[in-house]
Amino acid sequence: MGEQNDTGNKRRFKAVIDGQSYTIVGNKTEAHMQAVTELMNQQLDQLKKLAPSMTKQEAATLLAFNAISDQLDKAAELDQLKQSQTPADN
Repeated sequence: MGEQNDTGNKRRFKAVIDGQSYTIVGNKTEAHMQAVTELMNQQLDQLKKLAPSMTKQEAATLLAFNAISDQLDKAAELDQLKQSQTPADN
C-alpha cells in the first residue's frame, strides 16, 4: 500500500514459511518481504503452541482471517482519521 504498482519494479523473493519454500513476486523491498515472512512464521508458531493439533491449512486460514480483520480495523482507523482532519462545512 502506498507504493506504485509499476510492473517494471517487480522482484522475486524466496521465502520459507512454515517449512515450505515460496517464490513471491512483488514490488516491495526485500526488507519488507523478509519482515512479512518473519512475522508470518512467528504467528504460525504461536498458533501451533496454542493448538498443537491444528493442521497447517487450519493455521493458514486462521492467520489469513486475523490479517484481514487487522486490515479492516486499520482501514476504519484511517477513515476516522481522515474524517477528523476534514474541515466541517459551515
